[in-house]
Amino acid sequence: MREEAAQSLRELNEVVERLRAPGGCPWDRAQTHRSLRPYLLEETYETLEAIDSQGTATLREELGDLLLQVLMHSAIAAERPDGFDIGDVAETTRAKMVHRHPHVFASTTVAGAEEVVVNWEKLKRSEKRERLSLLEGVPHALPALAFAQGVQKRPARVGFDETPTVAAALAWVRDGVDTLARLAAGAPARAERGADWSPARADTASGEGLGEVEGSEPAAGTVAGHAPPPPPASRDLEAAMGELLYAAVALARQLRVNPEDALRARAVSFADRFRALETTARSDGADLHDLSPEEWRRRWEATV
Repeated sequence: MREEAAQSLRELNEVVERLRAPGGCPWDRAQTHRSLRPYLLEETYETLEAIDSQGTATLREELGDLLLQVLMHSAIAAERPDGFDIGDVAETTRAKMVHRHPHVFASTTVAGAEEVVVNWEKLKRSEKRERLSLLEGVPHALPALAFAQGVQKRPARVGFDETPTVAAALAWVRDGVDTLARLAAGAPARAERGADWSPARADTASGEGLGEVEGSEPAAGTVAGHAPPPPPASRDLEAAMGELLYAAVALARQLRVNPEDALRARAVSFADRFRALETTARSDGADLHDLSPEEWRRRWEATV
C-alpha cells in the first residue's frame, strides 16, 4: 500500500473517532450497530449501482461511503471493554485470507480455480468448527435469488449438485414450465384494469379460505375506488413457481450467470423503455390512464 494511502486511511479513521468522542457530533455519538444497519444496506446498494453504471468517480465516492460505515462500526465496537478496533478487523481478515490461500502464501499446489474453491470451503470449515452446516454462512436476509444461489453453490463446491450440468438444469427448468403450465390452466383470466395485485394466498395452513373476520381490516385492494384483487394463487401454484425460479437459478449458475444481476439488468431495461413510453405520451398530450390495450401495445412497440 502506498504510504499516502495508508495515511489517508489513518486520517479518515481519526475523523470517525473524533466524531464519536466526547464533544464530537451528537448524531454520530448516538449511533449504535443496530441504528446504522439501514445506512450500511443503503451504501452497499449504492455501491452496487455505481458498479453497474461503470462510473469510476461515482464508485470511488460510494466505496468511501461504504468504508465509512466499516470505520463507524469499528469505532463503536472499540468503545466496549471487550471490543475491537479497525486494526483488529484488518488483522482478522488478513490472517483469514492468508490461511485460505496456502497456494499463494504456503507450499500448497492447486490445479486451477476450481480446486481453489474446494480448498477454500475446507479451510473455512476448519476455522469455524462450531458450524454444523455448510449453509450456515448463507444469510437468510439475502434477496431470494441470491439466497437460492448461495444454498445451491455451497454444497456444489464440495461435490453435491442437483444439476451438475447445463443439460440437467435445462431439463429441470422445462419440467418446471410444464408443471406451471398445467396448474395455470385453471388460473383466472386477466384482472380488470385498476385491480390491485395481491400476493396473499386464499388458503391458510389448515386449508380454509381467508374470509373476512368481524372487526378486521378489509383485504388489500378492496378499498373504495379500487377494483377487488384477482383471486390469490393456490399453494400448489406458488410452490410450482418457486420450483421454476429455483431451477432458473440452477441454470444460471451452470452458465456462470449471476441471476440477481441478470434479472436486475432486465428489469432496468424494462424501466428505461417504459419511461421512454411515458415521455412520448406526455409530449403527445396522451393520458396513460385512458389508453386502450391496443394503444398501449402500439406505443410500447414504438419505443423499440
